Amino acid sequence: MDGFIYLTSIMDLYSRKIIAWTLSKTMAVSCVIDTVNKAKSRRKLDAPLIIHSDRGSQYVSKEYQKATAKMQRSYSKKAYPWDNACIESFHAIIKREWLNRFKILDYNHAYRLIFEHLETFYNTTRIHSHCDYMSPDNFEKLFAKTQNENLRIAG
Repeated sequence: MDGFIYLTSIMDLYSRKIIAWTLSKTMAVSCVIDTVNKAKSRRKLDAPLIIHSDRGSQYVSKEYQKATAKMQRSYSKKAYPWDNACIESFHAIIKREWLNRFKILDYNHAYRLIFEHLETFYNTTRIHSHCDYMSPDNFEKLFAKTQNENLRIAG
């Protein structure tokens, strides 16, 4: 395949789960907005929410400001790439552990590969040291169970 395909993803830092992602042929602001809107539809926004990004033009645009108006925006400091270490690590992992195994034929092939990896392995099966060696899904389920037990005891 010639050219680039861009993966925009949003990670929940608590569980390291990729809660929203979009694949696109360009780095257009609309792709970032689509990803933000997917994340909003998948997560409750009644709790304080911080969204962290780099300083790319997509993340400082008026459209992005509007889409994230009810969120606290946090930006990486200039020349501090480790501010985004978790998501940068994820992007390196998906390339190293999965995508580099294939000769990607076209956009649809890339989409299928990324969907397969994220939805059937990374979020559901792949263990993370941060999550006490559980998958992001299992880590979130344990948290929810603990919260429900605490509510039951308190109530």
